Amino acid sequence: MAESKSALIAKSVQKHAGRAKEKILQNLGKVDRTADEIFDEHLNNFNKQQTSANKLQKEFNNYIRCIRATQAASKNVMDVITEIYESQWVGADALAVQMSSIEVLWQDFSHKLGDQVLIPLNTYTAQFPEMKKKIEKRGRKLVDFDSQRHSFQSLQSNSAKRKDDLKITKAKEQLDEARRTYELLNTELHDELPALYDSRILFLVSNLQTLFASEQVFHSETSKIFAELEAIVDKLATDSQKGSYTFKKTVPSSPSSSPTKSANIHDVSLKNGFSSPSKENYLKSQDLPEGVLYKVKATYKYNKEDTDELSFDVGDEIFVIEYDDPEEQQEEGWLMGIKESTKEKGMFPANFTKPI
Repeated sequence: MAESKSALIAKSVQKHAGRAKEKILQNLGKVDRTADEIFDEHLNNFNKQQTSANKLQKEFNNYIRCIRATQAASKNVMDVITEIYESQWVGADALAVQMSSIEVLWQDFSHKLGDQVLIPLNTYTAQFPEMKKKIEKRGRKLVDFDSQRHSFQSLQSNSAKRKDDLKITKAKEQLDEARRTYELLNTELHDELPALYDSRILFLVSNLQTLFASEQVFHSETSKIFAELEAIVDKLATDSQKGSYTFKKTVPSSPSSSPTKSANIHDVSLKNGFSSPSKENYLKSQDLPEGVLYKVKATYKYNKEDTDELSFDVGDEIFVIEYDDPEEQQEEGWLMGIKESTKEKGMFPANFTKPI
């Protein structure tokens, strides 16, 4: 068994040496080489086809990775938007539903690209390594055939020595065997290479149709969802402009534990209307600066809690004026005024004062 293995190794080494010698002689132009222009054309087409397929596979794998990264980023963004969109805002429930729909579309899109585009592409490109091995084997068998052909021709043409019929017969048998092996592979490749090359069109048509259809469905459906989301946000903007979600200032409680007269007076004044006697009492014989509606006196001390408010002590007199923007929503229970002593301007709680 060891001898058989050694014999096989020796035979393999001899074959490699013989092929190397034959290639050197062919490259030096010492011996001719069997030419097959049709096969060379098939081989050139195969190499171009394999290069294109590998390039498409590489770029599409990269595209799939980017799609999945974008899918994850989209989910993170949508989760945050859903989280910060307050439940009392218009369309909060509808927004959450649409966000979930986007996630489903991303998942479906990603799976289709992987299962219906990438897997068929991988199957298509998997043909080339096997075919390349067969082409390389055909090349080796062609070298063997040429080598046997040259050996046989050398024996036939050597007239200087006595012809050895046994050697010629054996060389003829080896040549015929090498020819049969080569021609079998060569014939198969003459059929398989053109068939493989022609398959590129049908594959690309099927693969690209699936890709473009998946893209079209995904973008069409997501476009509809984003249109719905835009409408929800537009409605939120409209409601916000109406003041539906404006934070209302809380009127501070008066230090007195019992209702004050000033609070009752303010309830009337806030509506810009007084009973006729009261209005005359408040405004009679007063020379007020331009723009001043009336004057009040502080009945309690107030320390402002925000930058747009006014601080004052008991006894301070304040000119009541209109808000800077007449259309600005006025906070219930609050007035805008200027403290007479310091000319400071700001909002203040009406029930801490009384009209003069």
